[in-house]
Amino acid sequence: MGNVIDIQHLSKSFGSHEVLKDINFSVEKGEVVTVIGSSGSGKSTLLRCINLLEIPSGGEIIYHGENILQKKNLNDYRKHMGMVFQQFNLFNNWDVLNNCTVGQKKILKRSKAEAEEIALNYLKVVGMDRYVKARPHQLSGGQKQRVAIARALSMSPDALLFDEPTSALDPEMVGEVLRVMKELAQSGLTMIIVTHEMEFAREISDRIVFMDKGLIVEEGSPDELFNNPKHERTKAFLQRALK
Repeated sequence: MGNVIDIQHLSKSFGSHEVLKDINFSVEKGEVVTVIGSSGSGKSTLLRCINLLEIPSGGEIIYHGENILQKKNLNDYRKHMGMVFQQFNLFNNWDVLNNCTVGQKKILKRSKAEAEEIALNYLKVVGMDRYVKARPHQLSGGQKQRVAIARALSMSPDALLFDEPTSALDPEMVGEVLRVMKELAQSGLTMIIVTHEMEFAREISDRIVFMDKGLIVEEGSPDELFNNPKHERTKAFLQRALK
């Protein structure tokens, strides 16, 4: 089906601290890839480099045959990589509908009517269409995250990146967000997910990537990685994570 993105020899340092080391990573269209690993292993930094919230220190990000790090206008690429954050990042002074239309109007230059139609469709998909006039402070954490997912989908991205989307939620709200993500995965959306939810990763993923100390240590299908990990570091992590 072809790769949505192809990352080659990617590195990222903050001062003298090397966070990512020679990362080689690709994602096919329609593939669901989950990135797991301990805190501080570089998972979120990898995600932020993929959509250029952080500019890599070295390497290449190939998108439609071009190394986008050599392009002058990076915003044209960024709009194709949707992002769902831990902390929702909604505009508190705007209602749900405006949160889901502002990017469409400003960046994609859609009309107000078109942007609202698209936003309402995705708010319905995530079960939040009844809350179009609500402000973020009136919503639960799970509801905010579902709005954030609808907002990202409204931008018609080539891939949707999730940075630990349930880590800021109360336990009873985690399920509603994971349910929406499962439905999106089944719809054929290309997804890259950083998560600590191991059973969710096992169920939803086409491929799982294990990171440790800035390196991709091992990757494979959920069956391969969970049932027959090859690397000692992977085995040790899974023994802790699956307790």
